[in-house]
Amino acid sequence: MTMKRLMIAGGLLLAGVLLNGCETMSEDQCLAGAWGERGFQDGVQGYTPSRLDEHAEACAQYGVVPDPIAYASAREDGLRRYCTFENGFEVGRRGDTYRQVCRPEEELAFLPAYSDGRRLHEAEEAVESAERDLNSAISRIDDREDKLVAKERELRQEGLTDEERRQIRDRIEEVRGEIRDARRDAWTARETLEWARREADRVRYDLSARYPV
Repeated sequence: MTMKRLMIAGGLLLAGVLLNGCETMSEDQCLAGAWGERGFQDGVQGYTPSRLDEHAEACAQYGVVPDPIAYASAREDGLRRYCTFENGFEVGRRGDTYRQVCRPEEELAFLPAYSDGRRLHEAEEAVESAERDLNSAISRIDDREDKLVAKERELRQEGLTDEERRQIRDRIEEVRGEIRDARRDAWTARETLEWARREADRVRYDLSARYPV
């Protein structure tokens, strides 16, 4: 197969993967026709009515048309479970998007809890981000220290020309500089992580009287 044909085939395969990734329902789910169950699940997950349009598009290729009445009724049942004080906090803590699907009277309880959940989510995300930065810096330190040992060993080899020794010494200085930079980044990340953990603990304490944190 020529390179051009390989590229075309690869592109078609990728397009198929992307297309399937956008589908909200599989063929089996479409053919099952459990629109009440699907509507309830979408309501519990806080989807808007337009979610049914996405299902209809996914199922059209299988010749299946949704039952909008069964879907809508069941979705309302699901929303009653979604639009609660307790779930509002959980939705916010997961960092999920609120799609403004609750009735105004339900939002009186849902939105404050959602806001509190988002607050905790952001605090916990800050801790995780600082941990990733610290681990990355430590990994760079270990990697550069290994390179430094290898270069110093290389410099002790016999038979090197003056130019080769100069190049190795230059590289050793570069690696030492990279180690200093990585150690500086690790120090900054540790400071940030310590602050983020204190802030997350403070947020949890503030919310502990109202939520199971």
